[in-house]
Amino acid sequence: MAKSRRGRDSEENGVNESEKTRAIDIAVSQIERQFGRGSIMKLGAGGIIPDVKTIPSGSLGLDIAIGVGGIPQGRIIEIFGPESSGKTTLCLHVIAEAQKRGGFAAFVDAEHALDIHYAKKLGVKTDELLVSQPDTGEQALEITEILVRSGALDVVVIDSVAALVPRAEIEGDMGDAHMGLQARLMSQALRKLTAAIARSNTAVIFTNQIRQKIGIMFGNPETTTGGNALKFYASLRLDIRRVGQIKEGENVTGSRTRVKVVKNKLAPPFQQVEFDIMYNEGISAAGEILDMGVENGLIEKSGAWYSYGEERIGQGRENVKQYLKEHPELLRDIREKLLEMKGIRLKGAADDTTEDSDIGAVSHDDQA
Repeated sequence: MAKSRRGRDSEENGVNESEKTRAIDIAVSQIERQFGRGSIMKLGAGGIIPDVKTIPSGSLGLDIAIGVGGIPQGRIIEIFGPESSGKTTLCLHVIAEAQKRGGFAAFVDAEHALDIHYAKKLGVKTDELLVSQPDTGEQALEITEILVRSGALDVVVIDSVAALVPRAEIEGDMGDAHMGLQARLMSQALRKLTAAIARSNTAVIFTNQIRQKIGIMFGNPETTTGGNALKFYASLRLDIRRVGQIKEGENVTGSRTRVKVVKNKLAPPFQQVEFDIMYNEGISAAGEILDMGVENGLIEKSGAWYSYGEERIGQGRENVKQYLKEHPELLRDIREKLLEMKGIRLKGAADDTTEDSDIGAVSHDDQA
């Protein structure tokens, strides 16, 4: 009796499953007729959803910390930190790396402070870079939307959210209160932009400034401008800070910079990396590879002396950095060994041996 009941139940379940499958097929065909093919699909069926493409950040350590080999395309990225911490420098390095690979980039300069000569020193092809200096926040975000929907750009940088001033505030008087205007503007813009960014495979990078919350006695009093929408929509949030000075004698020649991945939808977050930003030069690839080489035992440090294999390569960190810059073949050799140790393979590395060529063109085989 029990066996026959179980048999009837299994037959009924089979009928129900076939009816459900038929109903799903009908629903899918109806959706495709109404909204077009690809509007609904089975996840991963036929490889419809591709792997995330990336643009190197200009810092090998940061590319490893992000977990996917660079700045993800088709996503929103927020880079925030205090003044003069390296936000714009990092963005210009991303633009330079995109251009090296034949891509196109745009820079929406809401702060009206882009230094073309500095951008050239970082490797940006300024003749090919699209630059806009909008008057209002609405204009900046409308320009961004048009650029993204064109589908032709690899990266768009908006510098910065704090400078996206709503039109009502521009047209008003000094001292007028405009509660929540900028937050509403950002929320609406991100709702409109998100799907277009994913379809066009454009990396959209917002830089943002730090503000202090009033009356906070416990916890972190810092917050970013423009409301909370960007925090939710961003797939990657990078907190960049200047943590020290780099000196040659009495002269300050650069700053030691720390970047923390505080949000990451593509890999485990809360990774941290430090590198040098040298004035009039940008991120020091030689300094970063030197530090990573010492950390991973490829370069031996004894007192102030550094050795690679049987060869002594210099005394003092700055001298060794200069030596590596003058010997790009040695720099490339150390970098390739570091990549091998980290379980990373190069993506189409170029043949040139410049200090920073393809420094971030990596993909992870074994890491998340």
